[in-house]
Parts: sequence; structure tokens; C-alpha cells
Amino acid sequence: MTSRRPHRIGEQIQKEISSLLTRGVKDPRIGFVTITGVDMTPDLHLAKVYYTVLGDETSRRDTEKGLKKAVPFLRHELGRRIRLRYTPDLMFVFDSTLDFGERIDNLLKQAAATRSEDDPEASPTD
Repeated sequence: MTSRRPHRIGEQIQKEISSLLTRGVKDPRIGFVTITGVDMTPDLHLAKVYYTVLGDETSRRDTEKGLKKAVPFLRHELGRRIRLRYTPDLMFVFDSTLDFGERIDNLLKQAAATRSEDDPEASPTD
């Protein structure tokens, strides 16, 4: 049976980092960031923090640099807010699932538009 503790701690870390990014981190490179999830290793020594950013590729790169620079501050604050024997290392990973979903949505819209051009009597729900 697997332990639910890494999952619970990951959820708590997600909440705390989201809060810290909106209120505590003053880096202008960190703009509209959303923490989409946290995966903890079973030994609780590493937290992979998944995030998305509103904006273009340049803002994504700037945000990535800002997040990496903020890791020591974030770990320190997590250590104060979450009582663990060891404060986990933080690794920020860009979550591209939203981009992938948006691309699929656009392809489906293009396919539907092409289909309606080919067959004007076809309804979009067929």
C-alpha cells in the first residue's frame, strides 16, 4: 500500500508556494504564474513544482529564471510554514499540458471548419 503522505504534503506545498508567489516574492520577472501541481518523491526530499505562465515565450523564460532565483527564499519560507524534518528541494517544471490542450482544441476547430466548407449541409454535431 502506498502512502498518501507525499500527496498531502505536495498539496500543502502547492498552496504555500502559490501564496508566497502572490504575496512574498517581489521579483518582477515572476508575473502571472499558476502552480498546477506538486509531485513529491516518496522520501519527501524533492518537490517537482509544475507551473504555467500567462504570456509569450519570453515571459516564460523570464519567469523560469525568476523562479529559480527565488528557490532559496521559497524553501526558507516553506520550512517555517510546514513542519517537516527536512525541507524539500524545489524543482520548477513548466507544465505544457495547457498548451497541448489549446493546440488540440485549435486543430479540432480547424477540422470542423474544413468539414463545413466541404459539406455545407453537414451540421457541426454530426
